[in-house]
Amino acid sequence: MQHARKDYNERIQDLANLIPADEPVFLIRGQDQVGSATVRAWAHLNKVNGGSDVCTSSALRQADRMEAWASKHGKIADLPKEGDGLE
Repeated sequence: MQHARKDYNERIQDLANLIPADEPVFLIRGQDQVGSATVRAWAHLNKVNGGSDVCTSSALRQADRMEAWASKHGKIADLPKEGDGLE
């Protein structure tokens, strides 16, 4: 699994080995200022492209959870630590 952020490569892992080592992934956190909106956009695109209704519903529920968390904790930019950077 290859993250866009180098500092996620060692912390966020696929313990069940379901994601191939060379597959790029993108993580959106609840604290991201556009996180919940991005997940809602993904759900919409999934639906209009014939994706699973179960996946669409699950994504929308997760977006609601992200929004609730962010409203309680605050939305901040999730920047990498100096030196970890983006690839």
